[in-house]
Order: sequence, then C-alpha cells, then structure tokens
Amino acid sequence: MDRIAVLIPCYNEEKTVAKVVADAKAALPDAVVYVYDNNSTDKTAQLAKEAGAVVRREPRQGKGFVMRRMFREIDALCYICIDGDDTYPLEFAPEMARLVLEEQADMVVGDRLSSTYFKENKRPFHNMGNSMVRSTINGLFKCEIKDIMTGYRAMSYEFVKSYPVLSRGFEIETEMTIHAVFNEMVIANVPVEFRNRPEGSISKLNTYSDGAKVLSTIVRLYKNYKPFGFFSMIASLMMLVAAGMFIWVFARFLNTHLVENMPTLIVSGFIALAAVLAFFAGLILSDMVTKNRREFELRLNEIHADKRERMKELG
Repeated sequence: MDRIAVLIPCYNEEKTVAKVVADAKAALPDAVVYVYDNNSTDKTAQLAKEAGAVVRREPRQGKGFVMRRMFREIDALCYICIDGDDTYPLEFAPEMARLVLEEQADMVVGDRLSSTYFKENKRPFHNMGNSMVRSTINGLFKCEIKDIMTGYRAMSYEFVKSYPVLSRGFEIETEMTIHAVFNEMVIANVPVEFRNRPEGSISKLNTYSDGAKVLSTIVRLYKNYKPFGFFSMIASLMMLVAAGMFIWVFARFLNTHLVENMPTLIVSGFIALAAVLAFFAGLILSDMVTKNRREFELRLNEIHADKRERMKELG
C-alpha cells in the first residue's frame, strides 16, 4: 500500500506528461507516480516511463473508465489526481496531501475558480459553464464547493474505495463531487493556480457535447440522490398546469353554466392524478435512499477497518 499515489490519466499528452511526472516527483518525493495511458497515439506512455512513472493502460476510451481502473488497482492512504496537461502546478500538492493525511479530509478540491482560471482560460464558454455548474450544484445540494469540475484533487482511501464510478467521460468530476457532498464526507478547498495549456497541447474537452453530459449528470444524480425534491418539483409543475386548465374551464362554466370543454377538464384531472403519483413516488424513493445511506455508512466502516489493517504494513 502506498502512502501517497499520484494518479495521472493521459490521452495524447506527449508535450507535457514528462514535465508533470517530474514535477510530481519533486513536490512529493515519497509518492508513487502512476500514469494511465488511454489509447494514446503519440509517445505519452514512453515519455512517462522514461520520466520515472509507473505506466499502465486502460483500453476503453474515456476519463471515467481510466479513473475506475485507477481506483480499483491502486491502494494508497492519499490519492492525488491531476491532469497530464501541465495546467496545474504541483507545488500545491503537499498541502492537499497534508489535509487528507493529517486533517482527515476525504476530498480536497484544487480550486481554480478562486485563483487564475478566468484570466488564463481562453475559452469563454468554459468559464461560463464552470460558473453555472458550480452554482447549480451548490444550490441543489446546499453546499459550498468552490470548483466542481477541477481535475486537481486529493482523496482519502475511504473515498476512493467507497465511490462507484458510473460516468464514462469528463462528467466524472461532477459525479465525484456530488458523491462526496451527499454522503457528508469531509471536503476542503485549496485555491490553486491555473495556467493555460502550452502551445501544441490540445484539449480533449468538447465545450458543447461534454457540457451537455455534465448537465445531464447533474439532473440524473439529483434524481437519484434527492428523489423527493426532484419529484416534488415535477409534481408541483404538473399540479400548476392542471390547476390552470381547471380554472379556465371553471371560469367558462360560471359564465355559461355549461361545461363546454369536457376533454380539457378530463385532461386536467389526469395531470393532477399524475402529480399526486409523482409526489408519492418521491416519498417512497426518498425512503430507499435513506436505507442506502445506512448501508453506505456500514460499508464505510468496513473500508476504514481495512485501511487500519493496511496501515500496519506501512509501520
């Protein structure tokens, strides 16, 4: 079991990967640096190995698949996850690791948005998207995470081994954040500098398609983690529509004393019934989520006990 493991997922990062590995070794001399190559067609794997990293391969394309394999294969007291594009300075990693190892943080978020991100990033839609995602998640889940989509994080053994990776692509950062928030894990924010990619290094993130996946992930996870709130909103909306239709029919009835729009009245009744069903579905699913939370806490206790046993191996 490693004390600190630096995890670097990479796809065609030959311009920067060697520097990132060297910076990681300089900032965290006692850490083991892992580079997981995700079907690169350039010299990423070769250069990472020459720089001193442990190089492994994930054949399924997508950052989510890479993270799943990393979390499954590597055991460490602290995990530092960082992108291989050299946009995050490694000098912040020791403090992030300290918060996990000494202050018992489960996740430390490398907060770009409170630092140089908006100045350095040259893609304005990325700036808007990051701000929108942060505001949405903080509002829906009642938290204060400073940077939702950062690729720079430190994580505890308990977090990594209890986190089920479901996403395939870049939406995994959103999924990780919501998992930590919902399960009331200890989260810390550390402002980190952000620098733009060096010339010749190309971003793999598509503003529109990946942005749509992130928003879809937020909706899906809100439904899964907060079903009562999700279905209550749907029920309220349907009840408003049903009430509007009924009031329109009733107003005409008061004038003519005839029900002239019977189909509208029938449809409004069915919509109101669907609203009631949605409300009770939210109640039932909310109880199921509470049961899952209890089971998660028991599983977390088992993971923590396993960690203590593994720590004995480190002395």
